[in-house]
Amino acid sequence: MKFTLSWLKDHLETQAPVEEIAEALTDLGLEVEEISNPAARLADFTIGKVVKAEQHPDADRLRVCQVMTDEGEKQIICGAPNAREGITVVVAKPGVYVPGIDTTIGVGKIRGIESFGMMCSEREMELSDEHEGIIELPSGEVGQSFTDWLAEHDPAKVDPVIEIAITPNRPDALGVRGIALDLAARGIGTMKPAPEAHVEGQFPCPINVSIDEDTREDGCHIFAGRLIRNVTNGPSPEWLQNRLRAIGLRPISALVDITNFFTHDRNRPLHVFDADKVKGNLRIHRAKGGETLIGLDEKTYTFSPGQVVISDDEGIESIAGIMGGLATGCTEETTNVFLEAAVWDHIQIAHTGRALKINSDARYRNERGIDPAFNMEGHELATQMILDLCGGEPSSVVVAGAVPDVSRAYRLDPARVQSLVGMDIPEAEQRQTLTRLGFRLEGNMAHVPSWRPDVMGEADLVEEVARIASLTRLEGKPMPRAQAGVPKPILSLGQKREQIARRTCAALGYNECVTYSFIDAASAALFGGGTVATMLANPISSEMSHMRPDLLPGLLQAAARNQARGIMDLALFEVGHVFQGGEPGEQGLTAAGLLIGRTGPKDVHGTARPVDIYDVKADAEAVLSAMGAPAKVQILRGGPDWWHPGRHGRICLGPKKVLGVFGELHPKVLRAMDVKGPAVAFTLWPAEIPEPRKAGANRGALAVSDLQAVERDFAFVVDADVEALSLVNAAAGADKALIEDVRVFDEFIGGSLGEGKKSLAITVRLQPTGSTLKDAEIEAVSQKIVEKVEKATGGVLRG
Repeated sequence: MKFTLSWLKDHLETQAPVEEIAEALTDLGLEVEEISNPAARLADFTIGKVVKAEQHPDADRLRVCQVMTDEGEKQIICGAPNAREGITVVVAKPGVYVPGIDTTIGVGKIRGIESFGMMCSEREMELSDEHEGIIELPSGEVGQSFTDWLAEHDPAKVDPVIEIAITPNRPDALGVRGIALDLAARGIGTMKPAPEAHVEGQFPCPINVSIDEDTREDGCHIFAGRLIRNVTNGPSPEWLQNRLRAIGLRPISALVDITNFFTHDRNRPLHVFDADKVKGNLRIHRAKGGETLIGLDEKTYTFSPGQVVISDDEGIESIAGIMGGLATGCTEETTNVFLEAAVWDHIQIAHTGRALKINSDARYRNERGIDPAFNMEGHELATQMILDLCGGEPSSVVVAGAVPDVSRAYRLDPARVQSLVGMDIPEAEQRQTLTRLGFRLEGNMAHVPSWRPDVMGEADLVEEVARIASLTRLEGKPMPRAQAGVPKPILSLGQKREQIARRTCAALGYNECVTYSFIDAASAALFGGGTVATMLANPISSEMSHMRPDLLPGLLQAAARNQARGIMDLALFEVGHVFQGGEPGEQGLTAAGLLIGRTGPKDVHGTARPVDIYDVKADAEAVLSAMGAPAKVQILRGGPDWWHPGRHGRICLGPKKVLGVFGELHPKVLRAMDVKGPAVAFTLWPAEIPEPRKAGANRGALAVSDLQAVERDFAFVVDADVEALSLVNAAAGADKALIEDVRVFDEFIGGSLGEGKKSLAITVRLQPTGSTLKDAEIEAVSQKIVEKVEKATGGVLRG
């Protein structure tokens, strides 16, 4: 939307400079995209007077002029035919940029004689296409700024042009008066009274109008028109042509220019028919399909069924609300004109315009919504302007349909406005803002003006008040605390554990994956799912038919895609929910990690090795420790079928309290998932970790004994199927107060032990707390350890 400053001042009484107006418009939501200010590029030009002009000695068409300027008398060589003594001219001194020739003037010699500037034509200054001679001013003082002279004598040539971006919800700002209304509400001036007109018809209109029944409700609400006869359709006045040129429109004729003027001045699209070319009456109806029309742009359009058109007795003459037809368009020979103003259904306008690929000013406004209540008033104003500029006699107005009722009102709650906006806006200011914007207030009910289709609720009233008050006035304020002191954590224990699991896995070198919660039935079945309980009713595809029972299928699919692209060493993890059904409580948070390949790239030291079960065990224990799991846990067998038998373990606090599983994945699972193994992984359940007994953030004092610890080694011969963990647990239970740690450091099979036997060697660390251990006490504890192990495992102390 473009308009000039002087055009804006037709509606707004203001002395604000264009910069202030532009800043206010952007702040109001009407973003200024460009300001074209002719005065800025002409600021360096001054007025001079030719005091002497002589023929150039070496050129017939050049004259050597002595020009009086604000810097004294200057010699300027000029080739214009009207360069002569006594005229007042526009001077570009050395250093001045001349836009019309894209040149900065300098001191130079022309045919051997120096020239200290330039006397300019209108085209050289981009004021018009006139270039037959230099500018001759009828008045002006030597040294006066040319822009000041233009502002006083020909202001249209230095009138700034402002272009703003219009959002789809603000059709009222597609008229200059609507823009002025926003500025007046902000306080950038006051609104001038809107012009009024009432034209009495001098004879009955010979052209009647009608709207078909199937078109009234969602096609055309009201169609008004009148005949004006004996008009003179010549060029429009200079002021009107200047305004249209300033916003990028080409003046055509007075009648057409008047309709364009109202389109941009009041957001009121109009159309004029050459009445002598209209055959019979006008009818608004829906096209049957297949009809054609040559538009004003001289293109042929073919209509689809249901598109709204305007026809006379012989056929279609106009595309309703979008573009007129060439056959009934006005020309300089037009003497009788039919002026129409209508309110169209904006949705059908959009559909028709899009289908026919027509972008016109009329379509742009009609599909966004115009002021229906202004239809008849706009028609009267346009009639008056035609009579003023073209003469003629008006007929009475013919009307079909009725102005749609768009009246509505919403409650204004001043306290709620302040609460939502966050600014202290007095109630009186709120009411004044809405009144200035055209709202009518009755008590606390605000009646919406007919030109604001975007206001559809109480929230929109709040937005209008905030917009005019300016959101730039908002001051950042801290939220009030619910209670004094350090605020309580906002994350729950489960959320903290989820965050910790994610950060710890990343710190251990894993790359996070975020996979779909939906997987295919075959993959789900491999991990204990794929049942009807987790089947989706409307899956995205056959590969996303079930909710995932575990995170490992998604990680394995990601690993397969990476391996297919040559990436063989992988460390992936994911933290997310898994599902056993669709009911509440049948889902839970898990954390899973997957290792494939080697621990690192090959190097000269040979430190890289294939990943194994102990890598994921260490990582699983590190993640559990970070989430607050107890340090002492049991590693038990009996994991699900997708784990390799004998190469996995369940991390438990007891037979029924499982914190997680780690180990090598079963080869059949890897084959089904197309993953080149072996692959080791872990799955953890953060919710199974017991909550800490102390809710505080403080840690207890570190208990460190100042007494010397003692370590003793034991080797036991046990059956080959005895688990090392059973031996370790038995040894640790011999004296829980004194034994600090038990660990396996050697395993031996074969030799003199015989078939079905093995030797397990353990180190037991004894940490006294009261006094230093004596040999007798150490021997007593050692004897208890041997007894406990022998009883639990059936093993004997190796000799």
